[in-house]
Amino acid sequence: MKKYTSLLLAGFVFIGGITVAQDKLSRAKSEIIGGFIGERLSNSYKNRILLQDADELIEPFKHRNETSLWQSEFWGKWFTSAVLAYKYQPTPELKQKLNAAVSGLIATQSADGYIGNYTKESRLKQWDIWGRKYCMLGLLDYYSLTGDKKSLKAAREVADNLMDDIKKADGIIVTKGNYRGMAASSVLEPICLLYTQTNDKKYLDFAEEIVRQWETAEGPHLISKADIDVARRFPKPENWYSFEQGQKAYEMMSCYEGLLELYRLTGKPAYNTAVEKTWQNIRDKEINNAGSGASAEMWFGGKTLQADPIFHYQETCVTVTWIKLCHQLFRLTGEAKYADAVEQSYYNALLGSTSHDGFHWAKYTPLSGLRLPGSGQCGMNLNCCVASGPRGLFNLPAHMVMKAADGLFINYFTEGNYLLTTPSGKNVSIAQHTDYPATGKVGITIKLLKPEDFNINIRIPKWSSKNVLTVNGVAVKEVISGQFASIKRNWKDGDEIALELDMRGRVEFIGDKPQYAAVMRGPVLLARDEALNGLSLGTIVNLAGKAGYVDLEAVPHSPESTWLQFRLKFSPESYKEQGDEPITVDLCDYASAGNGKKATYFQTWFPQLIDPKKGH
Repeated sequence: MKKYTSLLLAGFVFIGGITVAQDKLSRAKSEIIGGFIGERLSNSYKNRILLQDADELIEPFKHRNETSLWQSEFWGKWFTSAVLAYKYQPTPELKQKLNAAVSGLIATQSADGYIGNYTKESRLKQWDIWGRKYCMLGLLDYYSLTGDKKSLKAAREVADNLMDDIKKADGIIVTKGNYRGMAASSVLEPICLLYTQTNDKKYLDFAEEIVRQWETAEGPHLISKADIDVARRFPKPENWYSFEQGQKAYEMMSCYEGLLELYRLTGKPAYNTAVEKTWQNIRDKEINNAGSGASAEMWFGGKTLQADPIFHYQETCVTVTWIKLCHQLFRLTGEAKYADAVEQSYYNALLGSTSHDGFHWAKYTPLSGLRLPGSGQCGMNLNCCVASGPRGLFNLPAHMVMKAADGLFINYFTEGNYLLTTPSGKNVSIAQHTDYPATGKVGITIKLLKPEDFNINIRIPKWSSKNVLTVNGVAVKEVISGQFASIKRNWKDGDEIALELDMRGRVEFIGDKPQYAAVMRGPVLLARDEALNGLSLGTIVNLAGKAGYVDLEAVPHSPESTWLQFRLKFSPESYKEQGDEPITVDLCDYASAGNGKKATYFQTWFPQLIDPKKGH
């Protein structure tokens, strides 16, 4: 009995004799998000989700003449985005579009269960299994949303056909497709979800077999190499985009998402440990100050190189999958570091890869340079990142305010209302009043019918050094940056929580000769856009700041041009005996920089003067 109790406390339960790992956090009953984030969600909903021609995405499945490309992923990426959007804001218009998209896809399914666009001779090659994965993910999302048995049946038949095809070949999945089998074996995720919905053991067995094959000579060694830098697990291949490439960022993280689903089903510590170690390595060695990474779609040890010009930097598919992986781990553990990582990525890399109207999504986004448009892929009018971007955008609402066994978690800060249930099952409403991150002030009102004892946990971002947290005007003690402040009390209707975070401008440095500096404010990376007021900074400026902080003055601006804008004084190079007075320049949030109707040059890392008097 003691062992059983300890497992429950650790997030494990016994089902059918199997130890299952349970998520610590679950979604609220509903979310209504306002402010800037609410506007971005609304724009994407109207201009990307609803405007997408689903028939165009289904068309390749009707012809089955493909031998190497990846058109079959686009339907699943858009559809899973649309399901997230519908869960956030259910409307009859979107529901009708989802219904038609599912029935249209299922209509292409052959008698053997196959849904795909590859020729008979080319099945299992290149991106065929990858495309089947996205079809299953979409069908299973629809079943989870509606309970429609036709979609579950179709997903089962896709899985059964895949398993049969692999068996008839040689039984090995990791030699199929690209990137050391990571693209093909990332099908682990929907296979695990299918087992969750059906309890059919053959799917669990197939999932375990996929993971076993990872550790064979030909596999990606995703568990055994979890202690090795993600950029150094395999030798650099002769052909960058080839089977031998073992550093593919997006596909690697997709496999780890599947491994976490298998961990939920089995409770095997090795699975979770491999993901956590890899996540930490990515965070430490790859993720830049905009919250993403990867060059030409591969891990490359890029964190220390981020001030340099980088080829094909920050693929949007990488950004989206990083956010999804972080939230997978966050739901399991409730650890603040995963939410910190999402916040940084969401406000910078993700929002920086989309247009304000939500229609366009970039393929790559540099930290300095120009935001350049991507192109269509596979003979279609969109590419992988246009299809995938909204999956990251609509991933956030489900994680804003969440429920735990002993109370609530307030994870992100936006104007909005969130309906949940207390530990006793009573409705509780959380109302946030804030313009964060324009300022660091967050007001939270608790609404419930009867008083109740439970915890409310509020994330204190790691970047915030000075924090003030009060309940009904009384200060909360032990508020620690990078952790959740846990407040346990008898909550009553109308109770007020106030949080004030440290929004001073922070200077971050990188490199030696030359050294570069960047300015962060809250979770937001600031940039110099040539369209803003002030002189061009060039390479001859030093930041004027003390103890790593600089004074930023909010600047009135047109919301059509930028979201956040600040004025900052820099110390310029001078050849006068007494030097020159500091110059004033305007900076804006990275997501807005160069992201207007006209492409303009922007810069986030500023080269610092080499001064031998200061040890350089």
